[in-house]
Amino acid sequence: MNDERAFFVHRSQFIPHTSKNLHPNLTKSRSIHLVKMNHIIRNTALLSFIFSAAWFAGCGSDNRPNGIGMPANRPLKTPQVSVNRPKIVAFGDSLTAGFGLTERESYPYLLQERLNADGYNSEVVNAGVSGDTSLGGLERVDWVLEQDGVEILVLELGANDLLRGVPVARMKANLDKIITKAKAKNVTVLSCGMLAPPTMGAEYQRDYSNAFPDLADEHDVAYLPFLLENVALKRELNQADGIHPNAEGTRIMMANIYKELKPMLKGS
Repeated sequence: MNDERAFFVHRSQFIPHTSKNLHPNLTKSRSIHLVKMNHIIRNTALLSFIFSAAWFAGCGSDNRPNGIGMPANRPLKTPQVSVNRPKIVAFGDSLTAGFGLTERESYPYLLQERLNADGYNSEVVNAGVSGDTSLGGLERVDWVLEQDGVEILVLELGANDLLRGVPVARMKANLDKIITKAKAKNVTVLSCGMLAPPTMGAEYQRDYSNAFPDLADEHDVAYLPFLLENVALKRELNQADGIHPNAEGTRIMMANIYKELKPMLKGS
């Protein structure tokens, strides 16, 4: 089973966390998130069935693509980047890597095109690895942050932790360390939140879903509640697996990121 199946959740069972000291964009983002999730996910029985079917189909198949829901066995090679341009590092799993897409269809590539069109000089680095977990991200974040000119880290990890049943506290600790490492190098972070399905149990679902806004609150970083807004559960916007966005869906996903990213850019 792959990582993005975690997004099939029932909205009414998502228990939001509130805090008095949020990043300026967080309270608004959470409120908008709760409203929009009502439009995305409406039927508990249907979605629980979809999630369960996807879970057992993925976990029971021996014909899964390499890297999907499995340990990420990959060389830690440094992305090809230029020296003089400020960097935006897209750091995540298969959604970031562009699973099932060509390089030109991946969201980091599309984001680069959008930045160029809008007159920004930033260079987007695709540091996505299919199958990666928060621990995998922690193990490779240092060499990513050592690139010259890294200014922003778009952090999208945690779905594979969910599928492997990693305790929320452990996942949160890994993400906390990634954000801490980035901030120590004066790198601004945009954190992309994930959601857990009701099949994981109410307590796990609550703790997991709250971990991402909690981290954004604690570190005072920008926060995107739902990466696949307007893409999830839409057959025409996803690949044959029904999970990963196709080329058109990825364009929408990129637009979701850019909406939160643009205020963070110099000159915006």
